[in-house]
Formats: sequence, structure tokens, C-alpha cells
Amino acid sequence: MAAPGSSSCSVQSCHRLLLVAFVALCSASSSSHGDRSPLSVVSRIAFGSCSNQSAPQPIWDAIVDFDPQVFVWLGDNIYGDNKRPFRVLGKERTIGPWKNVPRFFPSTEQEMRRRYQLAKSNPGYSKLRQTAQVIGTWDDHDYGLNDAGKEFSGKNTSQRLLLDFLDEADDSPRRQQAGVYTSYLYGPKGKQVKVILLDTRYHRDPLSSDGTILGDSQWEWLEKELNGPESEITIIVSSIQVISNLSATTGPLFHTESWGRFPKERERLYKLIHDSKRSGIFFISGDVHFGEITRYDCGWQYPLYDITSSGLTQAIEKVVPPFFAFAVRAIAWLTPTTMRVSSVKCRYKSCTYAQPNFGAIQIDWDVVPQKIKVEVRGINGDPAIAVDILLSDLQPRNTNTLEGAWQHRRHCSLEIDLPWFWRHSFAFTFLALVSVLIIAFVLFAYTIVSVSKKFLRKFKID
Repeated sequence: MAAPGSSSCSVQSCHRLLLVAFVALCSASSSSHGDRSPLSVVSRIAFGSCSNQSAPQPIWDAIVDFDPQVFVWLGDNIYGDNKRPFRVLGKERTIGPWKNVPRFFPSTEQEMRRRYQLAKSNPGYSKLRQTAQVIGTWDDHDYGLNDAGKEFSGKNTSQRLLLDFLDEADDSPRRQQAGVYTSYLYGPKGKQVKVILLDTRYHRDPLSSDGTILGDSQWEWLEKELNGPESEITIIVSSIQVISNLSATTGPLFHTESWGRFPKERERLYKLIHDSKRSGIFFISGDVHFGEITRYDCGWQYPLYDITSSGLTQAIEKVVPPFFAFAVRAIAWLTPTTMRVSSVKCRYKSCTYAQPNFGAIQIDWDVVPQKIKVEVRGINGDPAIAVDILLSDLQPRNTNTLEGAWQHRRHCSLEIDLPWFWRHSFAFTFLALVSVLIIAFVLFAYTIVSVSKKFLRKFKID
């Protein structure tokens, strides 16, 4: 047997090499309920969501150029369900007072598998898989049905298909449990990054219930994860937004899924983080088809950040004509928000980004104090939103002393607690805009009709 860089080795040294290789293999292949612990330092992590397998996916080139050591799927890794067109009248009515069929319906297992294979064979994604470890969770469209929760009958089949897509080992605990939650641990002592992947689908109660998102077994597991051995950084992955509650300010016109629609669950999550006294925690999330960075200053003894990246192919500005892009950005800027982080490093004034994007995390372990740069990057890899976070700012503080008290608590008021008129200003602005457009159209039509009548009268006289 030859050791690397030599032509031969002693029996004792070969045994040592085999032992080292065995330990490294076990560390790399253990599953979350046993953490995965590669020894190399992780300093670059990319993440993304909302990737339609049938759409062009040029963004993989920018992700590969970022050269992440880990890539995290946040959910909607494929669009596995189907949707009927909007119809108010006809045999199948999907909207309006006479709606008789749901707009979304699930695919067969065979079709879901085909869509996963299509996504996995994408050349850009295939190239990423050669250089980065790919991990992930799911959201509703790869779970099998839009906005679905624990009631979805196909969830066990969908779980198997997702884990196949992620190349999960046949004997992985994820294949035996109810749900796809898991965790990973990267790096040596002093430079460790823990990634906790939540499952916000398998056990989730109906949206209007204020019931559970995680379910009892996952809550028990998460408590153990947060109270386990310390790591310098802990990234909690949620397919839906944790901090932002956009529905509170865009309803009743538009609604998005978020932890804010389950206030008891979100409060329980904040309390669990608080009681664990764990440092270095922040969230990453997807789902909403735009990117933003939000922050909550009053949920724990240090600010909690949520970096939202959505989506790799699905983005709000892609579904509107290009000349409406400015209107989308203006609406985003005018929509009330209490949690969004404003920064001079934002490409647009709203500090949102509604074009295809991915998330990027860069950890500088060698500076003092150590620093995390979090970004939402566009299709060319250029940052659209960026925030620098000092690791020393993500440490528990003694809030009972003046020294430990917060100097800035800007991001404390919840959207739901805004004054009624201000909270619904988006709806008023939207309705006013629609009214102006209707009036303008009526006036234009009236002008055309009046001019036509005058022309016809003049024509008859002549």
C-alpha cells in the first residue's frame, strides 16, 4: 500500500492512515440526529429556493463562480404540483364565488420523479454538485401541493423522492422519521458552523388555525439541537420566513405563508432560542419570490436576522411586463414594514430584490472581530442586498444591566401591531391605483366615443 506522495509505507503508518480515513468517513457520512462534521473550515455557503425545473436556470453559473463549500436548498426545489388557469366561469371554476375546483392539484409519483430528474440533470446544477456538498429541506411545491400541510396524503412518497434527489443514504434516519428535518455540523473546534434544517410542512396545521408548524416530535428534536454542544455559528433553515410577516401589511389583497401567521409557534421558537442561551444564531428562508434581509431586536438577547432568498427561477418581476418593474419596486418601497433592514448596500430603495437571486454567506474567521457577510445576489453574481454582521454582536448579553442593554431597538414593533390605517396602506394604495386606472380607461373610452361621434356627424354632413 502506498501513502500519498510516497512509494511505500510501514504497516504501522498504513494502519494510522486507515484509521484517519475511517474517522473522516464516519464524520462525513453520519446523519443529523448525529451531526455531520467534516473537519475543513467552512467559510462560504450559498442557498436558494423556488426553482422551476422546466425554466431556464442561468443562475447556476453565478453560484458556481461564488464557489460555495455548501449549498442549501430552502424548498420549492422543484415545482411538483400542477395548476389550472384562473377561471371565473366555465366547467372548472378556480376563483370567484362559484369556484368548484381547487386551482392546484398534485402530480403522480412518476411525474414527480421525472421532474426531480430533470432538475438534477441541469448542467449548471450538476457542476455545483461536483464542488459543493448539497443539503436541503422542502416547501409546498416539492412537498406536493401548494400551501399544503399535514393533511396532504402524498407526503410520505414526496419525502422519499426528495431524499433521493438529495442523495440521502438508504439507511439515513431521515428515511425512517416523519419529516425531513435534520442538522449538520461543519468545521473544527473554534470555527464550527451548525446548520439546522426545519420541516415546515409535514406536521403543519391549517394556515388559519394558529396551531403547530413543527409538531411535537420536531419541537423536541429542535430543543435538543439548540441545547447541544456549542458552535460559533448556528444557521436555522426555514422554508418560510420567520421574522417578516408580510401578510399583516398586504392583506386582505395578498397573503404569504410565514411564521408570523402562527404567532404562538413563532413566540415558542424565540423562547426556545432565548432559553438555550446559544450564540451566533440567524435564519435563512425562501418562498416569497423576492429577496430581503429582516431583523428582530426584541426576540432574544441579540438581534435575530432572517436572510430571505427567493427564487432561483421564480421571481415577482419575471411575471410582470418589464415596464411594470418600476411599479413593483415602488410598491415594495411603499409597503409598510418594521423588520426589513435598510442599507446603503441595497441596489433598490426598497431593499428588496424581485429578480432571480440566490443567497450568499461569507465568514471571515481570520479578522478580529470575526465577521459574517450575508448577501442576496442576482443572476450575474452581483450583490443586490448586503449586510455585514459582527459575530461578537450575536452573543447573549445581560439585559439586566445598563452595559448589556440594547443601544438600538429599531426592529421591535411587529407588523400586526402597526396602526390600522398605516398597516393597510398597501391595500388603500393598491385600490386607489386600480381606481385611477379604471377612471383613466373610462375617460379614454369616453373620449374615443365622443370623437368618433363628432367625426361621423361631420362625415354625414359632408
